Amino acid sequence: MTLSVYLSGEIHTDWREQIIDGARNLSVSFDSPVTDHGASDDCGVAILGAEDNKFWHDHKGAKLNAIRTRKGIEEADVVVVRFGEKYKQWNAAFDAGYAAALGKSIIVLSQPEHQHALKEVHAAALAVAEDPKQVVSILTYILTGELPA
Repeated sequence: MTLSVYLSGEIHTDWREQIIDGARNLSVSFDSPVTDHGASDDCGVAILGAEDNKFWHDHKGAKLNAIRTRKGIEEADVVVVRFGEKYKQWNAAFDAGYAAALGKSIIVLSQPEHQHALKEVHAAALAVAEDPKQVVSILTYILTGELPA
């Protein structure tokens, strides 16, 4: 069995690389949003033309990014949604809701201090992990039935 995993959410730390590296011996394919912050913010105006108003600049980029995100979530078996410590990831909350509406299996990756703020997102998840190693252990268990050593 091969598992398709979409890695959504916070883009300012290396959590994706930790999961991908930890799962290197598993039959898993990974996809994610564009994690180059500048490219993600500016894709709309770079492709569709400049905007004088920052709202429309962001609007164009958000719509193009939504095409990629929706496709990735729709094709995924499992969606991992990461909420970071420093930045508000409103897009991650949307991604979790979209994945839940599609009936996708969701793993939330967040810190204990965010439990209350994310209670509805956690309720939609099948697992809530606190670090990337736990996500790798979940993927390992799903694919092999093996528990961590």
